[in-house]
This record gives sequence, C-alpha cells and structure tokens, in this order.
Amino acid sequence: MTMGEFDWKSDAKPSVERMRMQPVRRNLTVNRVQSLTPRMLRVTLGGDELAGFMSPSPDDHIKVFFPAPDGGVVDRDYTPRRFDAEARILSIDFWLHEGGVASAWARQAKPGDRLQVGGPRGSSVISAPDAWWLLIGDETALPSAGRRLEEMAAGTQVTTLMAVPGREEEQPFETKADLTALWVHRPDTQAAEPTPLLKALSEFKLPHGPGFIWVAAEDKVARAVRAYFVDTAGHPSEWIKASAYWSQKPDGHE
Repeated sequence: MTMGEFDWKSDAKPSVERMRMQPVRRNLTVNRVQSLTPRMLRVTLGGDELAGFMSPSPDDHIKVFFPAPDGGVVDRDYTPRRFDAEARILSIDFWLHEGGVASAWARQAKPGDRLQVGGPRGSSVISAPDAWWLLIGDETALPSAGRRLEEMAAGTQVTTLMAVPGREEEQPFETKADLTALWVHRPDTQAAEPTPLLKALSEFKLPHGPGFIWVAAEDKVARAVRAYFVDTAGHPSEWIKASAYWSQKPDGHE
C-alpha cells in the first residue's frame, strides 16, 4: 500500500457509544421477498411485535430462528438491513449458499410465512466526525456496509472494497456520502483466503488525515486485513474495527 502521510491530532480519536438492550423475541410475518442479485435475497418482515424494536448501529446483529432438519430450531446472526419504526417493517438480506439452514429457508420464503427474531442485545455506535472511511468486507458484510452508507452524512469521504464471486454480485449503494466503490472478484473457494483483498489493498492509496477502517469478513480474512493495516501500514489501531462475520471450519464449511 502506498501510504499518505497521516496528520493525526492528539485528540482526534473516534468515539464509540456502547448500548445494552433487553433482547426480545418477536414473531413476524414475511411481507415481501426481493432478489437483489443472483445470490442476495432481501426478505421484508412486518408485525405489531416490532413495536419498541431498536437498532442504533449498522453493526447491529439480531438472532434469526430457523427450523432445523431434525425438527429443532437453530439461530443465526443477521444484520437489520433497514428498519421503519413507523411502518413496523424490518428488512434482512440473505446471502444464498449451499448447505445453509438460513439460505434454505430464504430460498423458499414467501409472503405470509412466519419468522422469529430476537435482539439486538447490544449496539456500538461509532462516531468519527471529519474523518474519511474505508469499508472492507465480503458478501456477508454487504448488508451492514450498505446500511452504513445510507446513514452517512452528505460529503463524507468513503471508499468500499468488497469481495464477491463476480460482477453479477456487485450491488449499487445509495448514499449521500462521497463514495468510491471498488470490487474484488474471487470464487467461493477463496472466500476464507486473505490474499485477494490484501492484493487489492497493496495497490490502494489511503487518503490523508484521520480515517476509520471498518472490516467484516471471514475470521482469518478479518484478522489478516487488520494486521496489515496495524503492523505493515502503521494505521492507528483505535481507528480500526475488524469483525469476524463467519468462520470456516476445518472441513471447509461455514
């Protein structure tokens, strides 16, 4: 990476407001199922039980409960992609992949189906006024990144670097921010490999001045990208948040 000279002020640090919330399970009804790309599906849910639902941060996660093949119930973490408190409508984006309980449910979802969600249990709201942003992630990070972009103030300088299988999975982002959207294409078999993103970053020049770097991807990828910025590029660790949105098991499955 070709680094710009940092102009960090001693007091120029991002603030993080952490909130704790009482998790509530809510029984909701599917209102709409919309295909965003060949493998990204948006399910819009509604219901009176959304009264009191809160999601202050694009980083929030809720538990979504799905019927398991053995007759039980399994839960998975998902981002509240969009929430309309007045209309009591919640949208969740599903990345479709083979062998996933959530993907199997989403593929068959139709208006009138029921789904239970719980949470969020907590929230962390990041504030970094006058800073530029760099959002890095894979398919699973797109809902959170897309929501963050929609909520950014006009004029915010932001770059996204997202890894997806191909051009057909690129999503347009709605934002008032000053956005540069970059994409990395790599097959599913490399989703847990840091190399594609690290190669793209090696050719990327960071803007001058304080900037916040947000990373969300497979565990090894997120750790490798964070290490690159901290250990190689010398970016201040307090200006980076790297999260593992999923982890590849030894057998190659999620």
